[in-house]
Amino acid sequence: MAKSSFEALINSKTPLLIDFYADWCGPCKSFSPIIEQLKDDMGDSVRVIKIDVDKNQALSTKLKITSIPSVMIYKEGKLHYEGKGMHTLQQLKSKLSGLL
Repeated sequence: MAKSSFEALINSKTPLLIDFYADWCGPCKSFSPIIEQLKDDMGDSVRVIKIDVDKNQALSTKLKITSIPSVMIYKEGKLHYEGKGMHTLQQLKSKLSGLL
């Protein structure tokens, strides 16, 4: 992912949740349905994207992604939450609700 497109994504007024994953990661595969449910439940109020750490190594290194799955939540260029490992749907909604 180009730096300029990443900057544009995180600078949005709409909260952005990024799920860092890899295709070979078992926990990432288990976490994927939770991310999909979050997208369905929150609709356009939140933007949710997935970033493959293997295909975006420079960005992953810059953001110090050391374990996957990892989640980051941004709004207007500011990092509001960073968490490693799996999260429940309720945990993610709780982190995002204060930004809406």
